[in-house]
Amino acid sequence: MKSKLFIFGLIILLSNTSYVFADKAINTKMHIATKDDLKTLPNVGNKVCPVSGDKIPAPGKKGDMGEAIQYVYNGKIYNLCCPMCIKQFKKNPDKYSKIAEEESTKSNAGKN
Repeated sequence: MKSKLFIFGLIILLSNTSYVFADKAINTKMHIATKDDLKTLPNVGNKVCPVSGDKIPAPGKKGDMGEAIQYVYNGKIYNLCCPMCIKQFKKNPDKYSKIAEEESTKSNAGKN
């Protein structure tokens, strides 16, 4: 009886452990950019929010939706117009990161 209880407890413990590891992996993939991130990771340089389509306010300034957010996804920093856009970005990061990169490429091409 004790061995069955031990095995059952071990199964529960291991199932919770894998969930914790998976959660940490997700958190390291996407997060609000830290000071270290800003020093080491490339900024996509998008000037328009890929979620809302609003212009990104200048650093230290607030736009219509609030203060701009720099958000890390897949080792790159993406600019969002406000904290509210994070939730939508998280739902489909591949879609929104692609939009941001395309916008950045177009705006940089126009400068040359």
